[in-house]
Amino acid sequence: MKTPLAMLLTFALLLPTLAANDEREEDRVKESGVVLKEILNIPDDIPQDLLDQAECVVILPSVKKGAFGIGGSYGRGVMICRSGAHYTGPWGAPALYALEGINIGFQLGGQATDFVLLVMNPKGAESLLTSKVKLGADASAAAGPKGRTAEAATDVVMKAEILSYSRSKGLFAGISLEGSTLRSDGSANEKLYKQQLSAKDIIRSGKVKAPPAAHDLIALLDKKTPKNKSDPKSLQ
Repeated sequence: MKTPLAMLLTFALLLPTLAANDEREEDRVKESGVVLKEILNIPDDIPQDLLDQAECVVILPSVKKGAFGIGGSYGRGVMICRSGAHYTGPWGAPALYALEGINIGFQLGGQATDFVLLVMNPKGAESLLTSKVKLGADASAAAGPKGRTAEAATDVVMKAEILSYSRSKGLFAGISLEGSTLRSDGSANEKLYKQQLSAKDIIRSGKVKAPPAAHDLIALLDKKTPKNKSDPKSLQ
């Protein structure tokens, strides 16, 4: 058995590692805010009317090919939603999410790429909050249209539960992520919030306050799209 002194020394040695883990999760949240701000400042960016109709936004900075198995991809980021029973309130605390898939790296040619996904209705949001979701199968997904408005968007895009965008080497575009999966990153959420929580606990139940690392991200969304302009009937 370890003596109390040995246990104390072991804990002291682990402290830097634990602190580093916490900082890594906080950095993910901060970086997500930076990426979203940069993308929303691109002239030919995400249409404002689509952003105003989104119940949630998923931001995944620097998804890289080869980071998840052979020929696969793995990205980490956040999902943040409007608060309130019908997603009509201010933006709330974020939950950490992971993107996995075998098609992403092929499409991007191996370049590190930032992704922004708009979750366009409550059904899509609830799917992501309750289980691991395969895009295109468990939730309908489409490449998002660009430009200041989405007037030219196709019916497929307008009916999609999730619209996806990418930025790689300064190029911004809508991109299909069908076949990839999104899931709540449970261990990362535990590190960030210092307790075991589901994504639904964080986003819908409001069991925790947003961490300081998320303040810039929330302020940005509250400024850019303070009101949900979806058809009220679609939120019932």
